[in-house]
Amino acid sequence: MSDNHLDSNVPGNPAYHFTVVPPGTEPAAGWARRGELLAGAGTGTQCIHAGSQPDPAYGSVMPPVYLTSTFAFSDIGSNGGFDYTRSGNPTRERLETAIATLEGGSGATCTGSGMSAVLVALNLLEHGSHVLCTVDCYGGTFRTLEHARNVYGLEVTYLDLADLDAVRAALRPNTRMIWVETPSNPLLRLSDLGALAAIARGTSALLVVDNTFLSPVLQRPFDFGADLVVHSTTKYLNGHSDVVGGAVVAGPGREALAQRIAAMNNLLGTSQSPHDCYLVLRGLKTLRVRMRAHEANALAVARALADHPAVASVNYPGLPTHPQHALAKAQQKGFGAMLSFELKDASPAAVNRVLLALRWFTLAESLGGVESLVAHPATMTHASMTPAARANAGIGDGLIRLSVGIEDPEDLVEDLRRALD
Repeated sequence: MSDNHLDSNVPGNPAYHFTVVPPGTEPAAGWARRGELLAGAGTGTQCIHAGSQPDPAYGSVMPPVYLTSTFAFSDIGSNGGFDYTRSGNPTRERLETAIATLEGGSGATCTGSGMSAVLVALNLLEHGSHVLCTVDCYGGTFRTLEHARNVYGLEVTYLDLADLDAVRAALRPNTRMIWVETPSNPLLRLSDLGALAAIARGTSALLVVDNTFLSPVLQRPFDFGADLVVHSTTKYLNGHSDVVGGAVVAGPGREALAQRIAAMNNLLGTSQSPHDCYLVLRGLKTLRVRMRAHEANALAVARALADHPAVASVNYPGLPTHPQHALAKAQQKGFGAMLSFELKDASPAAVNRVLLALRWFTLAESLGGVESLVAHPATMTHASMTPAARANAGIGDGLIRLSVGIEDPEDLVEDLRRALD
């Protein structure tokens, strides 16, 4: 029954008789205007409405999930805009529109995982290209770059991208990409996006920014001159630890680049499934409110850790003691919910004792869900790095990484204090 508790098809109730609109009818003017107004709307409004205008077929408020592998042609060379789901799908197109809108880009392509998003971006490079990469990048990114170095002739230099003189010195005639994690995973180091964009513009290099840790709610790399933004949508964009996905977004005015990443996604067969796209699109609706709750909890946790005698140091840009706190305030809209800390006692027994004593922080890889997670980078997220590479990056055996969830902050702080005590 409808809200008026009257069946619209009951004879004798003409006031409640609805005209059936044929599928494909143009949407009402108010619906149609949402797209053109989104660019100037607030982030919270964009999160809820980007890619989610009512479906023109039957007015569905939530986008339908098109669980089909193929689409019918009405004639030779004529279809409804889609032919095969690997190449394009209406549900995936909704999510791609939403992510591109939130990042302020010209187009996005959604992939089956964060690592496949990395692959799509790297496959834009020609054989023999040189890449500069954040030294303490995610272990999976390191593993992929090393594979490309060994098998496909990619040249890679890992360095602290905050050292702009070192970046300039590392440039080569064949440098084609600067790969940035800011904040980095797992040491939360920052890179000056505007300065790196200026360096990239002076070469033939693309500036690629992995924005997974902050999301477009807290950082918009295109505002500082980035060419591509990469996401593991598994993390904050989805936010509920029930989807694996990725996205690559082309910057504003880069329509040709947007077409290239879409074509590469199709070529590699890395497209995200319609159902997973639907779940990420659902998660986006609460992204803004979740990020604010995550951040408030992370700040409380970071302050508590900084005061604990068992902790040697805390890596969180929201603390005034962080060496790049000023840069974080300048290029970010918030400090995020990822942090790491070093134990004074870095022995395996001491680290394991803390990890296993926690109750609200689940020992698991990944991040960005509503629940709090704890990881030991040296043996988990960055285990694929060689010991020498971890040492070069500054990832020690006593380092613990937290993804702070949206539980009550008092419970999270008490849990950490009890485990450390």
